[in-house]
Amino acid sequence: MTENPLAAAVAQSRGFVVQSPAPREVWRRLMLLDHEALPYQSPAWLDSLCALGKHKDASRAYRFDGGHQYILPMVSRRGLPERLSVAESMPYAWGRGGVISSAPPRVEHLRAIFEDLAGLPYLRIAVRPNPRHAHLWSAAAPPSVTVVPGLAHVLDLSGGFEEVWSRRFKKTTRTRVRKAERTSIVVERDTTGRLVPVFHQLLRSSFNRWADKQHEPRLLANLRGGRRDPMIKFSSIARHFGEACHVWIAWVEGKPAAAAFVLQYGNVNDARGAIDRQALGTSGANDLIQKLSIEEACRSGCRYYHFGETGASTSLAHYKQRFGATPHPHAEYFLEKLPITAADGHLRRAAKWMIGFKDT
Repeated sequence: MTENPLAAAVAQSRGFVVQSPAPREVWRRLMLLDHEALPYQSPAWLDSLCALGKHKDASRAYRFDGGHQYILPMVSRRGLPERLSVAESMPYAWGRGGVISSAPPRVEHLRAIFEDLAGLPYLRIAVRPNPRHAHLWSAAAPPSVTVVPGLAHVLDLSGGFEEVWSRRFKKTTRTRVRKAERTSIVVERDTTGRLVPVFHQLLRSSFNRWADKQHEPRLLANLRGGRRDPMIKFSSIARHFGEACHVWIAWVEGKPAAAAFVLQYGNVNDARGAIDRQALGTSGANDLIQKLSIEEACRSGCRYYHFGETGASTSLAHYKQRFGATPHPHAEYFLEKLPITAADGHLRRAAKWMIGFKDT
């Protein structure tokens, strides 16, 4: 459905027309055309989120003079007027947003999209683009936008798995994988959602381990982790993605020891990983399922394997780099009517200081 005629006329005068929500047929076509498109930017991902009941589709489709088309996946909160609500592309803990497009994004088009978003009535708009587009968004961002830096890791799959294995995996990682392959580890890959509860069990058991490493109270870590990653979230994703959602479980002596929740939709995203440290031991089961997932991505013709946000965690960066992933500094962008991001940052830093929190 096109927005009100006055808004459409203003957009047309700027050299583009916009529709919101974005037409699904256009969205699906651009997902196929854009070789940088991520699972997080797909209609299935937005539907997985909206099915939980707190968000609604606020996606925007842009068509510029000359025919260049963009989709900006975005949601807003249900039950609030727009001037009191936030719109996000995408929400915290729900992956990346930013645009997909019919041709490589152009800075002047992203600048126009920023201008369009700034004219919307939302109290706050967040955009978390594909890290591989960081240089384009940085060049397009207006001075008034709030910028929060980040760090992600991406593995280039060009050349196929043999190239990735021999030239990008670290030697120590190849040794760990070979050792794991010689043991009795049993690996399952599920595309039906059947193993989501097993994955989530491992994820929840990781909360205490992360809390101890970060010097965070276990109760707080479990409350925060449970709110961010409830099982219903992963069940919804598995239901909407179907066979494109792969749940990998590695069993050591009959016990689930390592898991990966992977979306293979265009370019792969390793959405979540989890281990049981006691069951894992020195088996290398986590390295084995990571290798198998990357191998399958290569076999399926994927171009990149996105390992997701790394932040300031040196141990997480080291793990991803062992598989050949390279760091991609990027930024998240916030258009705000009030300084919400700055206030939130101050509160988070104060809370971390009070508990002695540390990134590891």
